[in-house]
Amino acid sequence: MEAGNLTEVLEFLLLGLSEDPDLQPFLFRVLLCMYLVTILGNLLIILAVSSDSHLHTPMYFFLCNLSFVDMCFTSTIVPKMLVNIQTERKAISYIGCLIQLYFSMIFSVMDSFLLTVMAYDRYVAICHPLHYMVIMNPRVCSLLVLLCWFITFWVSLVHILLMRRLTFCVGTEIPHFFCELAQMLNVACSDALINNVLLYVMTALLGVIPVTGILYSYAQILSSLMRMSSAGGKYRAFSTCGSHLTVVSLFYGTSLWVYLSSAVTHSYLQNSVASVMYTVVTPMLNPFIYSLRNKDVKGALGSLLSRGARCL
Repeated sequence: MEAGNLTEVLEFLLLGLSEDPDLQPFLFRVLLCMYLVTILGNLLIILAVSSDSHLHTPMYFFLCNLSFVDMCFTSTIVPKMLVNIQTERKAISYIGCLIQLYFSMIFSVMDSFLLTVMAYDRYVAICHPLHYMVIMNPRVCSLLVLLCWFITFWVSLVHILLMRRLTFCVGTEIPHFFCELAQMLNVACSDALINNVLLYVMTALLGVIPVTGILYSYAQILSSLMRMSSAGGKYRAFSTCGSHLTVVSLFYGTSLWVYLSSAVTHSYLQNSVASVMYTVVTPMLNPFIYSLRNKDVKGALGSLLSRGARCL
């Protein structure tokens, strides 16, 4: 294979989820349905929270941001998959691949940061209820979200700038269904040592810090619940954390599954199927988790749908 810096004309080949042509129509229908459900579910969460003044609180402000990020994350990956399946082409341009890589990194890291901020919000609400509205005032909430965006934008940009220095061989195949950073470094034709070092360092920092923050927040919450004498108070306090704990478990559980599957097996198909869990399934399930376990959100959704039905 010819190696060279062919960034103006280079195309990568995304191997996708399956090479079986008979399976492609089924995959297209399933992925399209899941994508539409993801967009509709998260959009309804945003509209319901925005339309109900009772939900204009820090917890639901962060939930709206999470829904927006989930929609963007899925939209960065799934539409290109659907186009490739429908047209039976696996190609993605070099620039298109970098753009997809950049935004998929932004939204995946942002997901992790928002879950951490939401855990901190629950910690303040339960452990310092009298000072909650003072600590988590609108200015602080906005600054927390802006800080998360700032960090993710710059971290992702550094990865992309370092990626630009790499060269790739003509006809390079990426054993995945989207341009994922680790897979791209594996198929590079030039030395990617600096890129790999940065990847490991950033993964450690952006993985350990959020997880530590979440674990610390819930350790303090659990300690506070143990000191409560009222069983009703314990139930109400824990119920406000139930949805968030479920989403955190789903997000980090699927991420860990992807990591372990890539470490244990070298089959790109198995790794890709595992990756579908956190790129497609998790963003789709989040709206259901928050709406089914939360009476306030269910009430707001019911009012929103009722108004929509009357308008029709």
